[in-house]
Amino acid sequence: MTVRICEVGPRDGLQNEPEHLTARQRAEFVNRLAGTGLTAVEVTSFVNPARVPRMSAAEEVCAGIGPASGVAFAGLVLNERGYARLAATPLVEARVAFCVTETFNQRNQGRGVGQSLAEAGAIVAAAHADGRRASVTLAASFGCPFEGEVDPGRVLSIAEQVAAIGADELIFADTIGVGVPGQVTRLLGGAAGFGIPLGLHLHNTRNTGYANAYAGLEAGVAVLDSSVAGIGGCPFAPAATGNIATEDLVYLLEREGVDTGVDLDALLSVAAWITDVLGRQLPGQLLRAGRFPSADRVI
Repeated sequence: MTVRICEVGPRDGLQNEPEHLTARQRAEFVNRLAGTGLTAVEVTSFVNPARVPRMSAAEEVCAGIGPASGVAFAGLVLNERGYARLAATPLVEARVAFCVTETFNQRNQGRGVGQSLAEAGAIVAAAHADGRRASVTLAASFGCPFEGEVDPGRVLSIAEQVAAIGADELIFADTIGVGVPGQVTRLLGGAAGFGIPLGLHLHNTRNTGYANAYAGLEAGVAVLDSSVAGIGGCPFAPAATGNIATEDLVYLLEREGVDTGVDLDALLSVAAWITDVLGRQLPGQLLRAGRFPSADRVI
């Protein structure tokens, strides 16, 4: 069994951190991640820098990325203006995102859900015409910070419409980290017949992120988003903390016999580097605990 891991640390990881890295540092972060065996890295987002200052100078970051065989570099876009900026860069994948609840989508993107869905269709079509992949992420699929519980029937109805616009992947996002494994099973099972690869974007705000990843594994998930060292969160969702840590996720998958193609030692080196750059202890556990069995104890 194989699972595609998409590293979102340079985008979702850094966007909510207090430190403001330079474009050069962010490009170096991406280049280091590209050397770990990861096949997908979300580089940046093409959004208004006044609203998300940590994602300013997106084009400069893209210009600083070196060639990396086998790695798909992606960018997040929320609207057609964002895609027009991405299209002027070498990035090969557009990741479109919008929220499934009206209140959150208005606060996050200034649009109704229906308008965002229509715009997602236009972006997917434009990306395909340009020779790019395009995935769609449904934010707040497991719960909304403003409307509370989200009806899975509503999420699946939107998901079916996303599948109909021809997206290459559909990703259910637990944006505020409230989901539990039963929700993962229901959403992935409900969308299994839509004819589109399914993914999960999980936050560990309430310490259920890894349980949800395992539930996704059991349900046949195709892609898992994660962020090295567990950095990140959503600046527009109160109390939303970091993503599941990539190195912790890879450790779990490796021990379960899942092929990720990722060099875990190389990934731990990147986790140590970003920890040093940010200058504080980060949420990832494996960097502190170490691999098992430890390399110096193998007989």
